[in-house]
Amino acid sequence: MLFFLMNPVVMHGGLLVAAAAIPAVFLMIKVYRSDRLEKESPYLIKKLIWAGLFSVLLALVEETVLSFILGIFVPVESPLYNIIMFFVIVAFSEETSKYLFMYRKTWRNPEFNCQYDGVVYAVITSLSFALFENITYVVSYGLGTALIRAVTAIPGHASFGVFMGVFYGIAKRCDYRGNKSGASFFRCMAILVPALLHGAYDYIATIEADSGDWSFLVFIIIMFIISYILIGKQAKKDRPINY
Repeated sequence: MLFFLMNPVVMHGGLLVAAAAIPAVFLMIKVYRSDRLEKESPYLIKKLIWAGLFSVLLALVEETVLSFILGIFVPVESPLYNIIMFFVIVAFSEETSKYLFMYRKTWRNPEFNCQYDGVVYAVITSLSFALFENITYVVSYGLGTALIRAVTAIPGHASFGVFMGVFYGIAKRCDYRGNKSGASFFRCMAILVPALLHGAYDYIATIEADSGDWSFLVFIIIMFIISYILIGKQAKKDRPINY
């Protein structure tokens, strides 16, 4: 057993997985600890982590099918192809998948009793998605990919999760107060806003102009700063849903 663990191939694979996972786990802990009123149970957190995994699988199926259909009707080399691919197929497939699994695990759960809980649920689901997605990329492309995605994809998915969670928490409060139309509106916003940010993230990342890399980094930094501020404000003013 010790020989197996000391095998260079095994050690290298373990290093890659750790490099892919550590940034996501670190941010999960940060968001979890920011929940100052009532921490969510480990059981629910575990369910959300699994929700992130299953959302990766669902998104993969959706993207494969829809991208095949898109290729039939729109030329791959056309600008329209990239716009539809990034803003519609990739962004909405991934953000909708995250939302659906998160919603199923939390919306009627009695632990969802504070508005900030929505942020916790969405960020953990999004980072779990990023964690499993990151592992597949890193195992396929190596340690360099882990370093790049640690400062791009991980903060990106975390930020998408923050925006999703803010609207999701507001939707839960509206639902508790009997405002069904308000709850429906903010549930839609919990998908639409992250999907638009996700689409912009992917689209900017593909810009081949000289300023493309800088534009991408600036976009990530601004989005992450706004998300970080939102986490602080949402946690500070958190209160029970029935308050």
